[in-house]
Amino acid sequence: MVKNKILLGLLSIFAVFLMAACGNGETQPNEESQSTETESKSEEEMDMESDSGGHMEHSADEMSSSGEVPEDLKEAENPTYEVGSRTIIEAEHMQGMDGAEATISGAFDTTVYTVSYTPTNGGDPVEDHKWVIHEELEGPGEAPLEPGTEVTLDADHMKGMDGATATIDSAEETTVYMVDFVTTDTEEEVQNHKWVTESELAPVE
Repeated sequence: MVKNKILLGLLSIFAVFLMAACGNGETQPNEESQSTETESKSEEEMDMESDSGGHMEHSADEMSSSGEVPEDLKEAENPTYEVGSRTIIEAEHMQGMDGAEATISGAFDTTVYTVSYTPTNGGDPVEDHKWVIHEELEGPGEAPLEPGTEVTLDADHMKGMDGATATIDSAEETTVYMVDFVTTDTEEEVQNHKWVTESELAPVE
């Protein structure tokens, strides 16, 4: 009788340890899986932000503007997309932008640059920001400027941008557009977004 009780007690203890071991075996893979998913997501978001020129974390309000342009900026005489026409955006400057249907609110012939800079408000460095036009640089001289040229920004597309020291990453002479659109993810209205290049637009089918 006593032996049976001892045996039963040992079996109970063994069963408790066995269940605990199984529990640990089940949770560890899940934890590893969640960790891997989190890491993958972070890498994916970083890649998207890099491709977008540092805009992905910014809201639609920050991407809107008053529509004012530099006085010496020339309007395009024969733009592919005329003011008031509808187009499809094929760019990811910010979340919800790629694939959005837009209305052209301005078309200008100029030199556009991608630039890297550290915001004046202490924010993280921005790499390959798209786009800044030649007329938005302080005393830039003749266009186009060579990659590696250091310039001062005279534009407020994003907080901490105006007055920041930047480096030219690339230059392209083209038609740039100011556009109005509604984001595809949150359906927020963006007014007078600066800038989208002609190669980043497609006709509405």
